[in-house]
Amino acid sequence: PAGAEGGHARKCRIDREPVGSATAFADHLRLVWLVPAMDGLFVGPAAERRRFLDRLVLAVHPDHGSRVSALDRALRGRNRLLESPTPDPHWLDAAEHEVAELAVAVAVARAETVQRLAAALAARRDGPFPTAGLALDGWMEAAARDRPALALEDEYRARLRDGRPRDAAAGRTLDGPHLTDLAVTFVPKGVAARDASTGEQKALLIALVLAHAELVATMTGIAPLVLLDEVVAHLDPGRREALFGALGALGAQVWMAGADPAAFAAIAADADLFEVTPGQVRRPEAPARLTGRP
Repeated sequence: PAGAEGGHARKCRIDREPVGSATAFADHLRLVWLVPAMDGLFVGPAAERRRFLDRLVLAVHPDHGSRVSALDRALRGRNRLLESPTPDPHWLDAAEHEVAELAVAVAVARAETVQRLAAALAARRDGPFPTAGLALDGWMEAAARDRPALALEDEYRARLRDGRPRDAAAGRTLDGPHLTDLAVTFVPKGVAARDASTGEQKALLIALVLAHAELVATMTGIAPLVLLDEVVAHLDPGRREALFGALGALGAQVWMAGADPAAFAAIAADADLFEVTPGQVRRPEAPARLTGRP
């Protein structure tokens, strides 16, 4: 950030050359992360799972984030047109044409990523972490597997046109991929992830992140940067060792954070360790401190 008349302006550079925004880094860097705020993913609202899903897609399709944002703007524009007692049908046709193009592009990228991720998870069925079953609860994503994009756009435009009175009354668009949900199953018990225990849900999230990191490396040729916050402390010694081994096999740069230094004792010889306190980041003074109090 740089100061400008008392404010701050974010400046992004790649190889010392200015770029328009941080999205340009997607050509060089992929991020995969798991933080405590995601612990309630399976029991929270569908909007949280959509955001999680779109982050998964973004790691393999760098343009996905801008398409999702453009779709949101296009839907808001259509909704504003519908607020008029007598909206201009030509303007609505134009708005719905844009909405349909963006919606199908978003749905196709989601469907492809989930299909590949589900296959990657199935391949890890015998691993230390439970297998997650994945599905998309949205007609467009389901149809994207075997129908051409142009046909989907035509169908969605027809649905939008027929749904104008209903959407006008509701004040929002009631059909489309902006309402899609990510359905996750805890395969070992054959139950929805929301019905699994807290520990089982955490293990599912770790399985998803590991499979996704491998998928990113395979599809893009770029080993992702993996960020894990307060993950290790929740694992038993066997799964902790398995996680360290899986992360090492990725060939990626991994950042892990936790409040208990002892949880990282097994990788003390192979990792760079730092103590973070208010206003200060430093290396531990001696290895013996790793097994002491934080």
